[in-house]
Amino acid sequence: MESLFSVADEVAALHVARSEKVFAGMVWDVRRDTVDLGEGRTVTRELIAHTGAVGVIALSEADEVLLLRQYRHPVSSYLWEPPAGLLDIAGEDALVCAKRELLEEADLRADEWHVLLDFYNTPGGSTESFRCYLARDLHEVPAAERHVREDEERDMSASWVPLDEARDLVLAGLLHNPAAVSGMLAACAARTSGWDTLRSADAPWPERSPGR
Repeated sequence: MESLFSVADEVAALHVARSEKVFAGMVWDVRRDTVDLGEGRTVTRELIAHTGAVGVIALSEADEVLLLRQYRHPVSSYLWEPPAGLLDIAGEDALVCAKRELLEEADLRADEWHVLLDFYNTPGGSTESFRCYLARDLHEVPAAERHVREDEERDMSASWVPLDEARDLVLAGLLHNPAAVSGMLAACAARTSGWDTLRSADAPWPERSPGR
C-alpha cells in the first residue's frame, strides 16, 4: 500500500564486507563491521549488538500515567520510567514481552493494547529498536500472582502522574528516560487526535532488533 507520507525511514541492507565480535558482554556484545557504501567506499563502525526492548505507557481511567523510579548505573541517576524490558527471549512476541513487563514491574494487567510508537534508541551506535505500547483498562494483579522483584527493581517506587503533568515534566527537562519522554509526548499527541493515530497491538515491526 502506498504511504500517505512523503518522508519515511526505510530499512536498507548494505553489504557488510566483514563483521567481527570484539567484546562479548553479559547482556550486549560489541561488533565491528566494515560496510560497503557503494562506489568503492567502505567504512568501519563499532556498534552494540542489542536485543531490542519494549515499554508500556499504562494510562488509567483518570488519565494518569504510571512511572517507576529505578536506579540506572550508567548515568548514576534514579530515573522515572514506564514499565519496560529487554526482548531477550529468542523469538518472543513483543506484545507478550510487554504484558509480562507490566505484570512483573507494576503488578498490572491491561485489557486494551495499542502500539503507540517505535524508535531506535541510539541509532548512531546501537542496533536497539524500541516499541512503546499504550495499555488501558488496567487491573491489579492478585497478591498471590505478583512477581518477586530483584536487584534494581526490588526497591522501585511507583507514582501515578496526570498525563498533562507528565508532559510538562518532560518539557521542563525533569525527566530523561527516552521511553518516558517519547512515550508520554506521543500519548498526549494521540489523545489530541482522538486516539486515531494508534496502531493495532500486532502491527508489523520490520525494524525490530535482530538480537545478538
